[in-house]
Amino acid sequence: MRVAAEAGLDVVALTDHDTTAGWVEAAEARPDGLRLVRGAELSCESPDGRGGRVSVHILAYLFDPEHPALLTEQTRLRGERRERLTTMVGRMAADGYPVDPETFMAGLPPELPAGRPHLARALVEQGVVDSVNEAFAKLLNNSSRYYIPRADTPVSVALEMIASAGGVCVFAHPFARRRGRIVEPSVIIDLAVEGLAGVEVDHPDHAPEDRAALRALAADLNLVTTGSSDYHGTNKTTPIAAETTAPDMFDRLVAKATATPVLG
Repeated sequence: MRVAAEAGLDVVALTDHDTTAGWVEAAEARPDGLRLVRGAELSCESPDGRGGRVSVHILAYLFDPEHPALLTEQTRLRGERRERLTTMVGRMAADGYPVDPETFMAGLPPELPAGRPHLARALVEQGVVDSVNEAFAKLLNNSSRYYIPRADTPVSVALEMIASAGGVCVFAHPFARRRGRIVEPSVIIDLAVEGLAGVEVDHPDHAPEDRAALRALAADLNLVTTGSSDYHGTNKTTPIAAETTAPDMFDRLVAKATATPVLG
């Protein structure tokens, strides 16, 4: 919250992956003059529009964090993520890397979703690599022998779940080609029918031509367009407020939610 205020933002969203664990702390730390949108970034599986499946991220805003279906799914995801990461650490330890599965997992709070970034930081601390980015590039990417796929939420289920919890959903960085395979525009068209409210257009991983294509598609579908720096603190080099959302789009987004108010 302090970093957001110092960057001159008047609104900031908190969307940690598959958890609402930071909501209370963020609300308590919010300085005067900064509005807070609470949400989560959901890891989902989606059709890719080419007959296959692909991992996607859905930004869920202003939903009821105590909604029963949501709590059940977040519990499942956290458990599955911990099992997956334990196996990954075990594989690395067996190959001689200085990571111990029991010690590593004991250091991760159970209420938080354990993921590859935690393992990447451990590898940096042990001197195996110089940065989180290097850890992913060399050891933790999807083609690595240590990688284990996730059992993510089907995207249609996620949209329905967040809608029933009074929230609103935006497709996060849908055309971020540098991250891997992306969906065809037809998938966004289908998801708009299923309740998708918006698409994240202005994102550090979107090329100018893809931003233009997404903006045009959103206009055709009457979807909200958002912008986000996707700030990850020291895990990434992109600064907070590198990308922002237009005020009129923000107002449209908030008007679609019915459960949790914007603070401030």
